[in-house]
Amino acid sequence: MAAHRRQYCSHTDVRGCSRIAPLEEDEVFGRFRFHPQTIMYLIGLLPNLAHPTKRNNPLPLLIQVLLCLQYLATGAIHLLIGDSLNISRSAAGHCIRGIALHIAGLAQSFIVFPNNTAAATKHGFSSIAGFPNVLGCIDCTHIRLKKPNNNEADFVNMKGYQSLNVQMCCDHKFVITSCVANWPGSVHDSRIFRQSALCAQFQNGQHDGLLLGDSGYPCRRFLLTPFLNPSTDAENRFNQSLCRKKVLVEQTFGILKRRFQCLHHEMAMEPPQAAVYVVACAVLHNIVILC
Repeated sequence: MAAHRRQYCSHTDVRGCSRIAPLEEDEVFGRFRFHPQTIMYLIGLLPNLAHPTKRNNPLPLLIQVLLCLQYLATGAIHLLIGDSLNISRSAAGHCIRGIALHIAGLAQSFIVFPNNTAAATKHGFSSIAGFPNVLGCIDCTHIRLKKPNNNEADFVNMKGYQSLNVQMCCDHKFVITSCVANWPGSVHDSRIFRQSALCAQFQNGQHDGLLLGDSGYPCRRFLLTPFLNPSTDAENRFNQSLCRKKVLVEQTFGILKRRFQCLHHEMAMEPPQAAVYVVACAVLHNIVILC
């Protein structure tokens, strides 16, 4: 318990910036969804981006990162987030967009398929429900958008609201191993997968293993889906075993959206920018698990 009551002192960890009062570690986590040590690790991954303000006082990188994390964690408008750190709305918005773009740029290092060795991943999945040779579970989730300026009808999903249809694959530890966030909400899950790099890799024989999907996907030699109308005990057992593993990706979506409330709210931005935030959240989700 004492370890979670360490002070996060602005005069050391924030490199001399006095805008943030000393916070307890659990207060930092409650506000930003990350412990101080993880925040400092993230800062070490980013370039030193000096963002000038109207007063020509560059914002320290830590302040920029905290602005971005607070937006991703809460989905609050930039004005409120800027006010919390005494920063203008325009400066806050610029910092949030810039840091999110740099975090999303870390995807090649932190969103990797498979995340572990293939053997370790297969063993992890096998231990859950005895289903062998599995490398990942795949599914899509919708991220609500404001009405886009262009091609509005393309983004209206089957539930009648505008969204991005985001495809993710995860492993047995809820690590996101693939993320495709650039498709509008009207596009079917199967088309997104069919045109994804992950599908091409399996078609080209780059991966020796299987993916698990739901009935929204066609069954392939490398993608197993449930029997639509199981008629035998064996088919029912297959569906039950697949379901126990398939729930992992749904749980991953839940973990991701609970940590990053911006994904729960309507994202008041154009689809390309929203896609950047989605990928940034996926990268940060993995950093929490892996680092």
